[in-house]
Amino acid sequence: MPGLGRYLAAALAARFASEGMSMAVVLLALQRTGSAAHGAFVLTAWLAPHVLAAPLAGTAAARSRRPRLFHVGALAGFTTAVAALAFLLGRAPTPVVLAVAVLGGSCGPMVTGGLSSLVTGLVPAGPARDRAYGWDASTYNGAAVTAPAAVSLVAAFGSAGPAMALLAASGALAAALAATLPYPKPPATSGANSGLGPSRGAPRVRLGSGLAALWRIRELRAVTSATTLAFVGIGALTTTAVLLATALGSPGGGGVLMTAFALGALTGSLTLGRITSVPPGRLARWAMAATGVALTAAAFTPSVPLAAAAFAAAGVCDGPLLTATLRIRSEFAPEEARTQVFTLGAGLKVTAASAGAALVGLAAGVAPWVLVLAIAVLQLAAALLHTALAPRGPARGAASGPSAAVPSTAVPSARDPREGSATTASGPRTPGAP
Repeated sequence: MPGLGRYLAAALAARFASEGMSMAVVLLALQRTGSAAHGAFVLTAWLAPHVLAAPLAGTAAARSRRPRLFHVGALAGFTTAVAALAFLLGRAPTPVVLAVAVLGGSCGPMVTGGLSSLVTGLVPAGPARDRAYGWDASTYNGAAVTAPAAVSLVAAFGSAGPAMALLAASGALAAALAATLPYPKPPATSGANSGLGPSRGAPRVRLGSGLAALWRIRELRAVTSATTLAFVGIGALTTTAVLLATALGSPGGGGVLMTAFALGALTGSLTLGRITSVPPGRLARWAMAATGVALTAAAFTPSVPLAAAAFAAAGVCDGPLLTATLRIRSEFAPEEARTQVFTLGAGLKVTAASAGAALVGLAAGVAPWVLVLAIAVLQLAAALLHTALAPRGPARGAASGPSAAVPSTAVPSARDPREGSATTASGPRTPGAP
């Protein structure tokens, strides 16, 4: 598994920068303009492009003849936008700041799903890849725990400007590490066709391939629909935690509740998420249902310590969900659309979380325990939705579907672990990772 350790380091550094942005932007706006609302507008501009940029980023990554340059360039663009916002926010005209935020947010899908799609080319199929996705999921949860804490600490002892600089430095480290990873070879080209596109035998990547795969393949449709619904609730959880802690007599306890949830999610991804004997679809359903049950208990707790325990339990249950989701995308996404599937799935979840945050803002006058209960109901509804949409009987991998079929003359593939390429009797086959 060459490069997996460097990949995990790059993913953790990139997601550290991404996770810290929500807090750092608001703190910096408050410090320089005196208005947290200004920071909220900038953050909205940062998050909004995710779902729109996701299919474009996935298509460009899959079509790129120089995947290393594309991935490193996306991370560099993300980092440059963070650094520019650290300097411009509160100093430059608002339209300029918002434009920079939109450009930086457009690189966001490559920090989340785009990076995760590389695991397929680094680790051979089987239990080893499933465990690798467990480690990949832990980078999200680890960043969710450490980034807000680091931003708060740096801002408390200095200012929000150095906190943003820390995030930019983390993004630069991610880009440098990504440059050292092994990448699959681009589609082969013939002499007459060189420079114009893939050869006749290479799969043609269309802009809508990922969206079509998410709709046609039931396993992908089920997990994408369910996790998108679940993330409407997860996006509302931070604000709801603050409101719940305030209602329980501890105005500063919201951070404690969310830290407990994040630590629980990290624990769950490193333990339950590494279970490979359970089919990933079933693991995803159990995770969403158990998270809903734990949050139901949190809605009726009489004190912050008990609520923190319930939030931690909910996090432990939620931890395996991302691992299961990544495994399903890797197993069932057609090779030519795999990167699009990863970036689209991540973009839909980010957008759903943003919608959840906006909805809870509109419903801030409702009793906090009702809001927590509503979030719990969304998790249970997501589990039921997955049950309704998932296929019955043994699951089929993407290779058995029509979109990934190979000629009947194909012989068993021989995979080069360094390049991630597979060869059949019909010629070279482009791997799923870009």
